[in-house]
Amino acid sequence: MEIAIFGLGYVGAVTAACFGQEGHRVIGVDTDTYKVACINEGRSPIVERHLEEFIRRGRETGRLTATTCADEAVVQSEIALICVGTPSRRNGSLNLEYVERVCRQIGAALAQRQEPYTVVMRSTVLPGTCEGLVVPTLEASSGKRHGEGFHVCMNPEFLREGSAIHDFYHPPLTVIGAQSFEAADRLAQLYTDIPAECVKTDLRTAEMLKYANNAFHALKITFANEIGAWCKQEGVDSHVVMRLLTMDTKLNISAAYLTPGFAFGGSCLPKDLRALVYRAHQHDLSLPTLESILVSNRLQIERTAETIVQMGKKRVGVVGLAFKAGTDDLRESPIVALCEHLIGKGYSLRIYDPNVSLAAIYGSNKAYIEREIPHIQALMCDSLAELIEQSEVIVLANRDESIADHLHCFRADQTVIDLTRSVSPENIRGRYIGLYW
Repeated sequence: MEIAIFGLGYVGAVTAACFGQEGHRVIGVDTDTYKVACINEGRSPIVERHLEEFIRRGRETGRLTATTCADEAVVQSEIALICVGTPSRRNGSLNLEYVERVCRQIGAALAQRQEPYTVVMRSTVLPGTCEGLVVPTLEASSGKRHGEGFHVCMNPEFLREGSAIHDFYHPPLTVIGAQSFEAADRLAQLYTDIPAECVKTDLRTAEMLKYANNAFHALKITFANEIGAWCKQEGVDSHVVMRLLTMDTKLNISAAYLTPGFAFGGSCLPKDLRALVYRAHQHDLSLPTLESILVSNRLQIERTAETIVQMGKKRVGVVGLAFKAGTDDLRESPIVALCEHLIGKGYSLRIYDPNVSLAAIYGSNKAYIEREIPHIQALMCDSLAELIEQSEVIVLANRDESIADHLHCFRADQTVIDLTRSVSPENIRGRYIGLYW
């Protein structure tokens, strides 16, 4: 393909050099004359392992050039990749000045172009940027409509400084966000020889993914450092601890526990987090990330309670009571906490959980009920149908396979708040609110 790369910083220079290496004809664009001169002289404008070698080969084969003229680049290409910076402003917001400027330049060049063109955002931008800024700016500057004169895609990069060349050729996956299957397929052709799964999705999901990735990376580093600080005080080798932790690829380094949903609870996680934080405080050690986990967990419960309050209806049915489906353990159940919150606000509550048989409860569960929720028995329903019949708002707090058999029982005047993705919105006759859809 003939590709224009707008922005010759880390992402742009690496992307241009690698696509040139793959046999595409690439023209880089930047307002910085030094960077343009470096590319045209076969030198790297940045320090990055193996990059200068790639750029030199691209120049020798004639597959890589650079210019300061956006019009020239658009005329000589069929697809443009925007790789300009999106720095922070002092208040933390993104500065999209460079993105907007490049879109105006591309749009102006497209005004004279007859053939369709594809504009690809590779810079990191917040969800809604393509739809709210990139597309309108291109339309205004070109006089053409999105989907007709041009297409916009989102293609987040996963390049790390210091290993960017390696990362280009060995990405975890290739993500393409687009409103058009045609545009997504065309962009995917660029990555035909890259050994990674190509996932096509919508624009906002592709934009959000990069932020989720970076937030998770930052969280992992901070988590490891706080565990390391704690281990130091305990006389434990933190590197051994974390090496053993990462050996578990079933629960620790896996998709387990990485599905958005309701708050956690049970007899282990809350108790152990409190013990860890308390012990750290005994060492005069502050661990803000670990300390904030229980705070964030409580906010999940409060957000759900507020959603129910906003419904303005007092008869609420809650499906599930144990801290997770498939168990009868009520200890530190976030659903119990939610129910207690609603009872305290005067709601008429009905609860159904087939795994919680109050007549058979004994031991720690019985002690917990007698201590924390002695009134719970009067709120329990014998069947799901009974709960549905007596409720205006139904909260699906735990997955229950019998829900599918009771869809006909839901009424048009009811609101279903789904915390678990138990049902599809189209299967509910009343109002459906999926907090994690």
